[in-house]
Formats: sequence, C-alpha cells, structure tokens
Amino acid sequence: MRLAEALLALFRVLVYIFLLAPIAVVVLASFNAGNFLTFPPQGLSLRWFVTFLQNDVFIDAIVYSAVLAALATAVSLVIGTMAALYYVRHAGKEAETVRVLLLLPLILPEILTAIALLFFFYQIGVGLEHRIALFTGHVLMTLPFVFLNVTTSLQGRDEACELAARSLGASRMTAFRRVTLPLIAPGLATGGVFAFIISFDTFGISFILKGTGSAPLPIQLYDYLRFNFTPEAAAVSTVSIIFTLAAVVVADRLFGRKG
Repeated sequence: MRLAEALLALFRVLVYIFLLAPIAVVVLASFNAGNFLTFPPQGLSLRWFVTFLQNDVFIDAIVYSAVLAALATAVSLVIGTMAALYYVRHAGKEAETVRVLLLLPLILPEILTAIALLFFFYQIGVGLEHRIALFTGHVLMTLPFVFLNVTTSLQGRDEACELAARSLGASRMTAFRRVTLPLIAPGLATGGVFAFIISFDTFGISFILKGTGSAPLPIQLYDYLRFNFTPEAAAVSTVSIIFTLAAVVVADRLFGRKG
C-alpha cells in the first residue's frame, strides 16, 4: 500500500512538473538580459518589462483584449444564467438537448467554430470590419463556462425559497433579484472569471475573425514573434500569466468556499 501511495504521489508530482514547466520557462525567459529569447537566460534583467511598458502596440492590445473579454463575459453571464434557469427548472425532456447545444463550443474544435462563423457572417453580408463576428465568437466560447457554473449552483439550491418570496407578494423579478441571485452568486462569479480568462487568451477565434485595426493580445504576440524573437514577448506573456492567476486567486478567495 505504501509503495502504491508513493508511486501515486510521484505521478502527481510529474504531472505538475509537466504542466508548470512551460510556464516557468516563459517567466524565467522574460528576465533575460540578452537580446534574444533564449533559455536559460543570459543574465537577469528587467529591461524587457520596461520595453514592453513603453510599447503602445502591446498596451493597446491588452486594453482591447480586456474590453472585449469584459463585454463577452457580460453577455455570456446574462445568456448563460437564463439558459441555466431554463435547463434546471423548465427544460424537462429537452434538458439533455439544451445542455448539448450550449456545450457545443467546448465539444467542437475552436477552429471549426471560427470558420463556421466566418462563413455565416459573410453569407449574411456582414464583414469582419464590424467586429461583430469576433465578438460573437468570444461569446460562444465563454457561454459554456457560465452555463456550467450557474447550473451547478442552481442544482444545489431549493426553489422553495423563491416560491416563498413570491407567496409573500414579491414579483418574479424581485424574488429572483433578492433571493435566487445571491444564492447563485458564487457560480456567477466563478463562471464570469473563467469566461473572462478564456476570452482574454483565446487564439483560434481571434485569429480567424479579427478585422482590421486593433488586434487581441494573443494575435499581437503571434504577429510579433513572426518577425522578432526578443524576450519582450516573454515579458508580455508573464504579465498575462500574472493577470490570469490573480483573477483566479481573487475569485477563489471571495467565492471558493461558498461555491
């Protein structure tokens, strides 16, 4: 038994190393004092973080990605919450169909979803210059995460509380706002954080559906690395990693135990 537990612990350690090693390499490479992106670093320096902070292209890309992710998350929260309420309380025999349809963006390869949206918007006469296709793609990619988390919160709550509020004179909207919404707040917060991270970091949808002008951060990084191979790209990636981890940690501290 002890040997089996030791092997299992070793296996877990190896899995963690496999998952975290690429992130560690990127972070260490961002402190490279040399002129090229190499590992191990040729000395330690913050010069490439300073260069990144002075690069308006990357700053604009981060702002663009953050705004796009925030808007996509907001829309996904509304649609995902309504879909979860219908799925848990009213779907009945259609529940499995509803669940599969909402999870299709997770089941299908991201590139296929992007190509399908590209064909669809060109077919209806809407080009990529309006950025509607890009925004729709980000909503589709983030919607399943909101739906899953809100559904989990709803399935653990008794509808009797909301029915009691309505029996005391509260309207349907008031009962939802003052009773149901606080109960599912952890699911909303967790789903919102995951949706924001997925939208901020997604590549396939952004690559296929981006229009002219500003581009999301992953696309800007890809274009940069096609012609440059400096540690500035690693510095940008490190900032993105820190931003993502901070969002996850804050959500876990605020809602982890409640969820």
